[in-house]
Amino acid sequence: MTAETEEPKYPEGGLQAWLVVLGAWCAMIPSMGLLNSLGTLHAWTSSYQLTDYTESSIGWIYGAYAFFLYIAGAQVGPIFDCYGPLYVVVPGSIGMVASLICFSFSTEYYQIFLSFSVLGGLSACTLFNPAISVIGHWFNCRRGIATGIACTAGGLGGVAFPLIIMYTAPKIGFGWAIRIIALLSALLLILACFLMRTRLPRPEGKSAAIDFKALRDAKYATTTLAVFLVEFAVFVPITYITSYALHVGIDTTLAYALIPLLNAGAVPGRFLPGLVADKLGRFNVMIATSLVCSLLTLALWIPINANIAGVICYAVLFGFTSGAAISLTPVCISQVCRVEEYGKRNGTTFTIASIGTLTGIPIAGAILQAKDGQYDALIGFGGGMYFLATVAFVIARGVCAGWKVTTRF
Repeated sequence: MTAETEEPKYPEGGLQAWLVVLGAWCAMIPSMGLLNSLGTLHAWTSSYQLTDYTESSIGWIYGAYAFFLYIAGAQVGPIFDCYGPLYVVVPGSIGMVASLICFSFSTEYYQIFLSFSVLGGLSACTLFNPAISVIGHWFNCRRGIATGIACTAGGLGGVAFPLIIMYTAPKIGFGWAIRIIALLSALLLILACFLMRTRLPRPEGKSAAIDFKALRDAKYATTTLAVFLVEFAVFVPITYITSYALHVGIDTTLAYALIPLLNAGAVPGRFLPGLVADKLGRFNVMIATSLVCSLLTLALWIPINANIAGVICYAVLFGFTSGAAISLTPVCISQVCRVEEYGKRNGTTFTIASIGTLTGIPIAGAILQAKDGQYDALIGFGGGMYFLATVAFVIARGVCAGWKVTTRF
């Protein structure tokens, strides 16, 4: 018997439940939208503010944003479980807007790192973790599709924010482009603060302290390992595809448009896998999407070279299949824990995954630098890590639900 079958009845819909999903959607546009815009930000700052720094050094900035987005989850999750979302969403909203304003004035490496990576990443954590966890209070059988709908916000933000930068920064400056994003974020986060509500009563006598003891459970530990590997792999193509396009001589406007195209593919890629996963099994869908991402990266991206149609096809297809790395991984975690501990377990898993997000991008940058700017080794690294993630999800599914191929889990 799984934790899912032991839980009480859920609304599975209704006005209040879908308003909570809307609130989570509003919270994730700034936090995950910026995460999905790393490729555009990386390419722009590499060409302007940080021209004197190596690819690996610049990679640390954007790896650090993802790192801080995940690392504080081990503390944010327990606070959410004990006190509800407002105690973390309100300060996170203020911090996110402040980070963008500070980032808009930053010109030096340390300024960008402190404003965007540290303050922005930590603020994003206090928005992402509660947004994912609160949906689990209202949905169980339909949790995959509800979470997927909320997670389309990251894809939409990843389309809108790069387009804002691409079309406004050359005319009014990069700083004003980021301030426009800050204003949009502020409006969305005000809505999130009003709409996100928990359903379950606050637990009595429960500590909000960080707790890693759950890793003693083999089901949870193997699931955490699989999530770690997929989060390690997913940001390599997202971060470097624009730089790759510029390297092979693709038009600058089209190169910067690849991130919006990738995220346009990610919008249905976060919604549709959730719909299918509720019927066929969340781990099963994660195995399939991770394998396809690996094959796309190794078999399609490497031979593309400067073929414009091929680069666009890869960006859209990878965006679609990689969407599950954000929308379905929390749902997989929810299958191996109690809903009252969902915030804590989700936060702990992504805290561990933060090590992968911190190191993956700069390691890829170091590989690129070692190969004198040739991208084949970097692409092979990203595809290989995705294949390891596939294997890890197969093992986690076997530990959690047995090794029968037909099992829906």
